[in-house]
Amino acid sequence: QVQLVESGGGLVQPGGSLRLSCAASGSIFSINAMGWYRQAPGKQRELVAAITSGGSTNYADSVKGRFTISRDNAKNTVYLQMNSLKPEDTAVYYCNADGVAGRMTAFGSWGQGTQVTVSS
Repeated sequence: QVQLVESGGGLVQPGGSLRLSCAASGSIFSINAMGWYRQAPGKQRELVAAITSGGSTNYADSVKGRFTISRDNAKNTVYLQMNSLKPEDTAVYYCNADGVAGRMTAFGSWGQGTQVTVSS
């Protein structure tokens, strides 16, 4: 079983920055893609950014140029640096990872979510 624990959310003013972290733990053989999703009230969950084990990245158009995803493979951790935050970035942010668990079975896991609120 693979667990994901997020941290770093909070309240920030428009134009401010936050850095989210997500650490994977448990019986992990390898992690393929890691990513961040968000869900605002009344809206569907959407992909914000994703990164492969080789470092290839993908971003939602709405965050390109403002958010940066990175990962530390040695620590099984993914980060999301969020700059120039806007009120429309307000949402619960979820971490996601998929890969191979210790028993050589595929896994796909979600974190519990962390609230990001952008407001003056």
